[in-house]
Amino acid sequence: MSDNKVSLHRIIKASPEKLYRAFTDNTAIAAWLPPYGFLCTVHERKVEEGLTYKMSFQNFTTGNSHSWTGAFLEIKPNEFLKYTDKFDDPNLPGGMITSVWFKKTIVGTELKVLQENIPAVIPAEMCYLGWQESIEKLIKLVEPEIPDA
Repeated sequence: MSDNKVSLHRIIKASPEKLYRAFTDNTAIAAWLPPYGFLCTVHERKVEEGLTYKMSFQNFTTGNSHSWTGAFLEIKPNEFLKYTDKFDDPNLPGGMITSVWFKKTIVGTELKVLQENIPAVIPAEMCYLGWQESIEKLIKLVEPEIPDA
């Protein structure tokens, strides 16, 4: 198992409920999770402890894609998510574990992300950069308050 890991922390001007929904709604996660230059397909995903899911990222420039399966280990709505990701590519062995905390603050939500066991062939810096890009997209999704017409 790799000791490769990344840790992120942000204060986001949105409620924990809205952030949690962005992590658990399949259309939302496909919009913000892939770093710039990638598309995301959610093949199968139901947010329930013990259930498995399948997703993939496609490089928009080359058309190449990589897929992975995962499972939800722990779910506390609007507070905490813990899930696994295992790449289908045998060159990316092991299973990553991602933990996400949502904590209400006076200005919105404190978001903490810890991703552990990143395959050794993926530089932690690349993974960290990808998460930073994803969180930029997440913020653009959850911070606007757009009323129905």
